[in-house]
Amino acid sequence: MKVFHYHFGKDGGAERFFVHLVNALAKRGVEQTAVIRPDRLWRKDIEQVCGIIESNFRNLSPDRLLLPIRVRMMAEREKPDGLMSWATRASRLMPAYKGCVKLSRLGDFPTNLSYFKNTDILVCNTPAIGEHVRQLGWTRGVEVISNFTNTDPVAPIDRSKVSTPEGVPVVMSMGRFVRRKGFHTLIEAVSRLSPDVHLWLAGDGEEADSLKGLAADLGMSGRVRFLGWQKDTRPYVAASDVFVMPSSHEPLGNVILEAWAQRKPVVSSRSEGPSWFMRDGENGLLVEIGRVEGFSSAIQALLDNSDVAAKLGEAGHETLMRQFSEEAVASAYIGLFDRGLMARA
Repeated sequence: MKVFHYHFGKDGGAERFFVHLVNALAKRGVEQTAVIRPDRLWRKDIEQVCGIIESNFRNLSPDRLLLPIRVRMMAEREKPDGLMSWATRASRLMPAYKGCVKLSRLGDFPTNLSYFKNTDILVCNTPAIGEHVRQLGWTRGVEVISNFTNTDPVAPIDRSKVSTPEGVPVVMSMGRFVRRKGFHTLIEAVSRLSPDVHLWLAGDGEEADSLKGLAADLGMSGRVRFLGWQKDTRPYVAASDVFVMPSSHEPLGNVILEAWAQRKPVVSSRSEGPSWFMRDGENGLLVEIGRVEGFSSAIQALLDNSDVAAKLGEAGHETLMRQFSEEAVASAYIGLFDRGLMARA
């Protein structure tokens, strides 16, 4: 089986899932080639199992004209079983090739359908995204296939490596530092907790200076650790006590799955994705979007009751293994690519 990917994402949860899926498909014998941006940090995590073509596909670059010709000629020459674009921008590159199944994966809610003129099936991260594209007027195929993450438990990092004393409560979150991720809300929430509670934030982005300034203004510089981008966040998650996902908009919430893989209790906003797969008080705690006091109270409740925290962590892990396993997700994609084999036959 042969699959071509078109992916112009940067660094974040969607890119981590891209890496996971490419490697999962490779383990199942799928030959793959990917068009990606140059100089991606995660290129080294797929280049051993996937051919790489680098391009920015920018409007004012020669590749804006030449790359579509190149990928169409590649499809006609190599006859893949599937073409897969990741999000809206990459879907513009999808060639009008009829010899296989053409998928566009959506991890968020598109504003219009013009990007997908050559797409056969929209693969949606959640049922809500599938309903949204139908409401926009999409009449071709829709499949709901969610993400999976590495479920292996790992040893926690030595807290002294990030200047954090042993024995103090550690709250953690991670993602791109953009406003919708809600890290400003989380910093304010932790500022209302006991002065020994530390906060770890893994990631980077345009809001980095603003977040550091907020921590300083609230007198928290001594107990907030900005970890930067980490190739493997699992040891940091494993060393924390509570994981928080405070986004105002989150179609799925990959980071929650990563926390559950380490059996950590999760506090999340009631954004789109978590509201689908989390059950308040059963496998996590849900808080209204932007409610500083709500996050503070939920975190404190878990720090005060280790039995409840452990119970929620275990229930989250059970949800992860039941609903978001590598085998189920990889098999679902291979089933779609099989349609390309049948179509060509």
